[in-house]
Amino acid sequence: MSLGEPDSLRLFHTGLHPCGYWPDRTARDLVLDPRDPRLAQFYPQALQWGFRRSGDIVYRPHCQGCRACVAVRIPVAAFRPDRGQRRCLARNADVEARVVPAERDDERLALYQRYLRARHPQGGMDGHGAAEFDQFLLGSWTQGRFLELRARQRLLAVAATDLTGDALSAVYTFYDPDEAARSPGTLAILRQIEWARREGRDHLYLGYWIAGHGKMDYKRRFRPLEAFDGRRWAPIEEG
Repeated sequence: MSLGEPDSLRLFHTGLHPCGYWPDRTARDLVLDPRDPRLAQFYPQALQWGFRRSGDIVYRPHCQGCRACVAVRIPVAAFRPDRGQRRCLARNADVEARVVPAERDDERLALYQRYLRARHPQGGMDGHGAAEFDQFLLGSWTQGRFLELRARQRLLAVAATDLTGDALSAVYTFYDPDEAARSPGTLAILRQIEWARREGRDHLYLGYWIAGHGKMDYKRRFRPLEAFDGRRWAPIEEG
């Protein structure tokens, strides 16, 4: 697979592993060669080809007989919040958003661990510590930042976000599970859109949308939304 360079970056298939979204399915991924020193250079183009980052791994689901995971992105200049998203912004008028270096500290690690214990109990991630935080959210080669959301100085949420020349990519968001009524996941995306628009970036990549999935279908509420079909990006129709 060539990503626009004379020497193409190698791709690997992973072995079969349990699907992270459907417990009765197995999955496999396409992975860009993690040892290639040009990975940071290729990453912006890889996002345009429907890939995503987890730590130092850039991957795309490639499961036999299943195409449920659809890469999606928001064209930020055209985005307009709907009624529910406007209510979310109004409900969080006291929340300050701040872009900070992507670094671990005790406060962020404690919030990350609380979030995982509440949202992913017995799922393997609920035992993550400092090493897993660094491996998953920081990586060694990315141009990442953290978007912190605070109310009266108290940390509510952190959105790990990658920066490329013309886009932001929402890598992962974790938040105080006691503040779910604020819809912090939705708020984080809305503030990332504002960030991208402020800096003149074209898109916010949201990773994978899965129609009908309880934890993944929410991405369809951000309109307009574009999906990658394996060849090109096209708007997802309303409905």
